[in-house]
Order: sequence, then structure tokens, then C-alpha cells
Amino acid sequence: MSGGGPGALAAAAVPGGRVTRVGVASGAGPFGLIPGALDDLDDGDRAAVSLLPGDPDAAASAFGAGFEPLAELSRGSGVASAFEDLLSSRDSELFHDQRYASAFADTMREALRPGTSGAGWDNVAWVGRWDIDLGAVRCPVVLWYGSDDRFASPAHGLWLSENLPQARLVLRDGEGHFGIWEHLGEMLDALTEPDA
Repeated sequence: MSGGGPGALAAAAVPGGRVTRVGVASGAGPFGLIPGALDDLDDGDRAAVSLLPGDPDAAASAFGAGFEPLAELSRGSGVASAFEDLLSSRDSELFHDQRYASAFADTMREALRPGTSGAGWDNVAWVGRWDIDLGAVRCPVVLWYGSDDRFASPAHGLWLSENLPQARLVLRDGEGHFGIWEHLGEMLDALTEPDA
């Protein structure tokens, strides 16, 4: 999901065929190749991108600094509030369900517990230039995106569907970034059915 999408694709690009199917939910595509994707970043992230590819350490540090306010919020109970402006209307409805809101807060708290450098390097990996040969991903890939996703717009899924050898794009109208919360069962079914 999300920033984990590139990692799943990278695993599938490794020779040997051990990965037989990939599912990417609201995943990041290569920002530099998707029209308008870099323009969707905030000023801090665009400043970090400007340091790439020449100084990835400085870029990771700059990206990491952008996560500091989120890390501070994650120590309390207000982490979800940091995302309010980015939530689609459907995502906002999901966040009002305490089960989802609590799970998200726990995840963010654990992710940022050791600091923000890991998040900074994640951004370098998927906002910076990809070193994944997408042509080497020979297994089927299912891409799930919401039409109203404000984190990874449908343009990411469209670009990936056009640049992966065996990709199928599923675009859900009116949904946002967190559709996996509602559709995980059917996603897993799609990845495990015999004829997938």
C-alpha cells in the first residue's frame, strides 16, 4: 500500500520468479515520470527533491525533517489530524470509524518511534529516480486506486498500468487513499484465485 507499492514491484523484478503476483493499493509511482506528480508535493518535499540525485543524504534529511511534526503528533492522540486536509470525503468517513483511526495512529506511532530518517529514505526511494526495471516484472500486477486519492492520484496507477507488462488497473469511483481498509478481502481473493 502507498509507499510500499514500489517495494512490492522491486521484489517482483528480482530474477527467479519467486513472486508470482503483485497487488498495489494506492501506490506511489515514479514521481519524475508522472506528469504533474512533482507539482503535487509541498514546498518542503520539492526542496528535498531538488537535492536529488546529487546529494541523497541531504535529500533524506530534508524529507525526514518534514516528518518531524507528524512524529510529534504520533506521540499523542492527534496523528490523524495531520492528514485532514489530504483526506478525500470517503477517507474522512473511514477515519471517523474508531477501529480504522486507532489502527492508523498505532501504525504511524510505531513507524516514527525510532525517528524520521527511515521515512526520509523512503521518500528518496520512491520520489527520487527509481532503479527498478519495471519491464522485468513478468508476473500479473493488480493496481487499486481511488478516483479521489489525494496522496497517490490515479495518475500513478495509470502510469504504472501503462508501463508494467501484465498490469490491470482497478479504479474505484469516489474512493480515496485508504480503500484497502474496505476492500482487503476482495483484494486478497483477486491475488490468490487460481486463474489470476
